[in-house]
Amino acid sequence: MLPAPALRIGTATPEDHDRIAELTVAVYVGGGLSSPGYTAELADVAGRARLAELLVARDGSGRVIGSVAYVPAGGFGEVLTSDDEAGFRMLVVDPLVQGRGVGAALVEACLTRARTAGKRRVVISTGTRMATAQRMYRRLGFTRLPERDWSPFPGIDLLVYSREL
Repeated sequence: MLPAPALRIGTATPEDHDRIAELTVAVYVGGGLSSPGYTAELADVAGRARLAELLVARDGSGRVIGSVAYVPAGGFGEVLTSDDEAGFRMLVVDPLVQGRGVGAALVEACLTRARTAGKRRVVISTGTRMATAQRMYRRLGFTRLPERDWSPFPGIDLLVYSREL
């Protein structure tokens, strides 16, 4: 494995939205993890920013190489069932730096925010085809909550994981 790039995790700015959209569509649709019918929602970064806190990972030159939408509460998390749960969605890492800890750093930033907010657990959903992400979640201490698995559309099955804080 190559060494991790110099990373800075922080809040996204509106100037980051185009890059986040580009990465999200490339990873989800280009990577075969989502259908092209989901492209408009994946690219709607401004819409996500109204519902969640967008975090970005920047490399040593300041370029956005990853992003995640941290969801402290509300319907955007879709699997959150109580006020003591937070979540995150649309975790993406530039394919050129995948496998170097960028995704884990973004997840850890979400866990830290949830802990600071007094949340009891973080609950997320992931696609059945997202095997690499599932391995990372398990490595970071997430466990399956199969009773909360769900399907937003016929033929799209999502697995739910949680991590107690």
